[in-house]
Parts: sequence; C-alpha cells; structure tokens
Amino acid sequence: MSNTVLCAVDISNDGRDENVVKQAARMAELDGAQLDVITVIPDYGMSVVGGFFDKGYQQEVATKTRAALSELVENVLGAEANANVRHLIAIGTAYEEILHTAETDGAYLIVIGAHKPDFKDFLLGPNASRVVRHSSCSVYVVR
Repeated sequence: MSNTVLCAVDISNDGRDENVVKQAARMAELDGAQLDVITVIPDYGMSVVGGFFDKGYQQEVATKTRAALSELVENVLGAEANANVRHLIAIGTAYEEILHTAETDGAYLIVIGAHKPDFKDFLLGPNASRVVRHSSCSVYVVR
C-alpha cells in the first residue's frame, strides 16, 4: 500500500470544493502522505457526442482543466504546497475514474465532497454515493 490521499474535486463548482482540498491536505499531512487531487472531465470523443466537437477539443479541455485545478489548489493551499501536489485529470465518468485512480495509485483514503442533497440522492450526491459504496479503501466525505 502506498501512502497516498486522493482528493476528488469538481472544478466547475466555483470554489465549493475548497474545503474538500483543505480537509484532504490536512489528512495527508497528518499521515505524511502524498496528496493527489483529481478532477474528471467528460469524454467528448464518445461516439454519440464526438461528432459535435472539433478534433483536439478533448486535449484543449484537459489543458484548461489542468491549469484550473492547479489554480484551485494553489489558492487553497499556497504555491509551496501546490508544488508537492500531483494534479490528475481523468476523462470519463466521475465515480469510475476516481475509483480506478484510487485503485491504481494504491490510495488508502479518498476525500470527496458531497453537495447539499436532494431527497432523491438519499443524503449523498450520485458520484460521492457510488465512490463510498464501491471503494476498496476508506472514503472521507466532506459536506
């Protein structure tokens, strides 16, 4: 087992995941663990929607997302701490990519945020709920 904390954020949440990053950094620091921060973007190359986007659009989105993720972490933790964080961009379905990354990186903890739920979500958002249910490691949910 590696000593990694995986923090999953949605950069389109307009700063609502800042507390998630803070909590993940705190947990990683307590254990002397590597902090990895991941965000997942949709697969724009899927056959159903791929024809609506220009060739290279996926790469353009990934580049902009990486910059936005780094900016988010730097704004929350500072430049020095940001330099030690691994910024991960995954393409696909959020919960699947979070679980896959945690498994391949050997993360011992996933830190994820949960939005204010609707009754239909049964107290957790759909991605956080799936991560909690299917993860092979501990999951810390930040409200």
